[in-house]
Amino acid sequence: MKRNQSGFTLIEIAIVLVIIGLLLGGVLKGQELINSAKVKNLATDFKNVPVFIYGYQDKFKALPGDDKLASTHVATTGITIIDGNGDGLINGNWNAATGESFDFWQHVRLAGLAPGPTTTAATDYIPKNASGGAIGVTSAANTPVTNLRGSYIICSDGVAGKFAKQLDTTLDDGTTTTGSLMVTTAGVSTSTAAIANAAIVDDTTYLVCMGV
Repeated sequence: MKRNQSGFTLIEIAIVLVIIGLLLGGVLKGQELINSAKVKNLATDFKNVPVFIYGYQDKFKALPGDDKLASTHVATTGITIIDGNGDGLINGNWNAATGESFDFWQHVRLAGLAPGPTTTAATDYIPKNASGGAIGVTSAANTPVTNLRGSYIICSDGVAGKFAKQLDTTLDDGTTTTGSLMVTTAGVSTSTAAIANAAIVDDTTYLVCMGV
């Protein structure tokens, strides 16, 4: 007795493979676009902070955080504003919980230069980057990366290695141990050696700092 067997023809299998290929290509392209958008957002943070600094200087002839007349310049009813010492430096580590580097964000926000809460006790007072890591600023004297130069140091924490390397290519010389942007161990506060491109692991997080 002859039995009929059903199955996919070569044409049907080829069509299925093409569809799978298109779906995989779309997923990979979508992930690439997401990654590019994240790097762009991280880069924007580094570009915005100098705008805040120079905008404040232009307006009040003082540095945000360091401004010894901040309580007069950006006075706001119901908000306590702490003056800096006016020595021309943004003192304190980039991730300090008090001091000029911490007050920096309140000063630029009250001056209308940056978005975010103006009450230092707010849970979201410290700005976050696109990866959820903290953003901070300090002076060159308190740089967390050995040999990183600049009048001001901007740091962005919790950045995946693959993004850290892309940031260096986008904003600097493509080498994570030289130039104005360097990469080091996540979360460090004091001078720590930069990490070379070859030693950076794509899915490990790092601290990225740039001198301006």
